[in-house]
Amino acid sequence: MRVVLFLPFLALATPALAGPQCTDLPEARWLTKEQMMVHIEKLGHTVEVFKKTKGNCYEIYGRDKSGTRVEVYLHPITGKVVQATTL
Repeated sequence: MRVVLFLPFLALATPALAGPQCTDLPEARWLTKEQMMVHIEKLGHTVEVFKKTKGNCYEIYGRDKSGTRVEVYLHPITGKVVQATTL
C-alpha cells in the first residue's frame, strides 16, 4: 500500500528535474557553438561544460564574473539567458 501511495508523488517530482524548453525551430537557425561561446564570454562567464539539452537549449556549467559556479540555460537563437542557477 505504501508503494502505491508513493508512486504518484514520484511522478509529480520528475518534471521538476527537467530543464526549460527553449525552441522548436531547427538547429540550422541556431547560433553555432562558437558564436554562443563568444556571447557567453561577453556575459562574463567561463565555460567548463557546454551542451545541447532535450529542451533545445544550450546549457553550460562554468563560472560567472565573480568566480561562482553556475549552471546556465541559453536560448540557442537569441542567446538570452533562460534560466541560471548558482551551484
